[in-house]
Amino acid sequence: MIQNKYDSKAKQESFKDASSSIRSTIASKKRSYLSASVIFAFSVLATTTQANTTTAEDYRSPAAVDASAPIAALSKLTSLDDDKPLKVTVPTIQQFKTKSGVPVMFVQTTTLPIVDVDLRFNAGSARDGSIKKDGFGIANMTATMLEQGSKSLDENAFTRAVETLGINLSSSAYKDMFIVSLRSLSDDKHLLPAIDLMTQMVSEPTFDEQVLARNKARLLVGLQQQKQDPNSLASIAFNDALYGTHPYAHPSVGTLESVPTIEKQQLIDFKNKYLVAANASVAMTGNLTLDQAKKLAEDITAKLPTGQAATDLPEPKPLTQAQHVHIPFPSTQTTVLMGQLGSKRATDPIAQQQQTNFAVGNEVMAGSDFNARLMTEVRQNLGYTYGISGSMNPMLSRGPYQIGFSTRNDRARAAIDASLAVINETLDKGITNEEMRLTTDNLKNSFPMGFASNAGINGLLGMMNFYQLPNNYLADYTNRIDQVTLSEVNQTMRDTLKPDNFLIVTVGQEDPWKEKQAVKKTSKK
Repeated sequence: MIQNKYDSKAKQESFKDASSSIRSTIASKKRSYLSASVIFAFSVLATTTQANTTTAEDYRSPAAVDASAPIAALSKLTSLDDDKPLKVTVPTIQQFKTKSGVPVMFVQTTTLPIVDVDLRFNAGSARDGSIKKDGFGIANMTATMLEQGSKSLDENAFTRAVETLGINLSSSAYKDMFIVSLRSLSDDKHLLPAIDLMTQMVSEPTFDEQVLARNKARLLVGLQQQKQDPNSLASIAFNDALYGTHPYAHPSVGTLESVPTIEKQQLIDFKNKYLVAANASVAMTGNLTLDQAKKLAEDITAKLPTGQAATDLPEPKPLTQAQHVHIPFPSTQTTVLMGQLGSKRATDPIAQQQQTNFAVGNEVMAGSDFNARLMTEVRQNLGYTYGISGSMNPMLSRGPYQIGFSTRNDRARAAIDASLAVINETLDKGITNEEMRLTTDNLKNSFPMGFASNAGINGLLGMMNFYQLPNNYLADYTNRIDQVTLSEVNQTMRDTLKPDNFLIVTVGQEDPWKEKQAVKKTSKK
């Protein structure tokens, strides 16, 4: 995502205030004279904001100030001579298993009296079809209803208990995974009843028939509204065309056709089959000792049936030729999604290094910052869009690689062609050593931000545990970046991306390919 760095307005207001202060200082001779260094600094501020006034330096001397010149004092800052490279210390991860065999990753943090718990199952919407053919939305509805009452507490009582404790307790289903998460204060008065509520929702949900009917009605309204969102339409069409009959093809929330057919027994079957100890992993972060963490992990998993681990998902088949899908939509803008099958989550060192190589190259080509090649050419130079970026989404099976943007209807085809031209040029000529260096520095320097909070650490732990990544995955991250070479980055990009076989989905008023098709027909006559 593009970070919001547009705070220039606030800075300009600050500069205006500073300039006003300068004018007041000059006008009033009753005030004491500023020292030469302070006056110089204020004069630079006034010059920067282009204030139409006499500067403080002019007041003292007719000599002009070159605001663009380097500040001489910086050359005297001897502390810069001792500047050392950033040293990153990753969190200490402790691993153990519960009596039922559930793997647990734990990081102790004592700064705040908070505990984050992530209970994750290999049980996303990709498993819907194993409960009922075309039963799209079963995993999502199961996750929704876990939060809506247990055998001991009805929906209102359960909600009231959560709110009284002041905890965050939720469940959600994605394509690969099913997550139950908890955030609570770490003292026993809050944490122990919070864990009890968490175990109730996983082990003893009611799946009330009336609540289910209400949920389906609400979801159908949302799915109808989704038809008015071009981004949603593009994403659904992209996954459908890219994955075909693969379980990743359908939307996690379900469809207008499948949601009305969801029944209570299907939710029970899904829970009994997939929300089991053999299919689970736990991540915990917070103000706990190791002994306390082990006790909590046992409490969380004790009531889970042993069950069986989910079977491996099938591997999707890549497209062998380019495919264009257009969805008519009454809008002045055309939404574009282009891409292909990407990679699965790497678990061995060689594959992890290749994914790091690709990440560096893709950041140069399709990153979300304004220095990326696609952003520079398609946004800045050609003015076709406000933003364009692309990313890889590795999953248990091969996830998608997508590049997305929106543009005016009459510029859609030109924008697509320009984007493909940038991609092909990058693959043909490669990125430069300078681009690679800037990107690797950025990745290393921003890496610690991923574990700057309890929630950030716990999210990383949950991901690592789910994909069975080794304990040193975080510690070796900067090493993988340091091992990147220009030739390997460029070769990995060429091996991975096949723009000649891209799937391109457009949602807009006019079909960008219509004109080209007409030209082809004319040339055949």
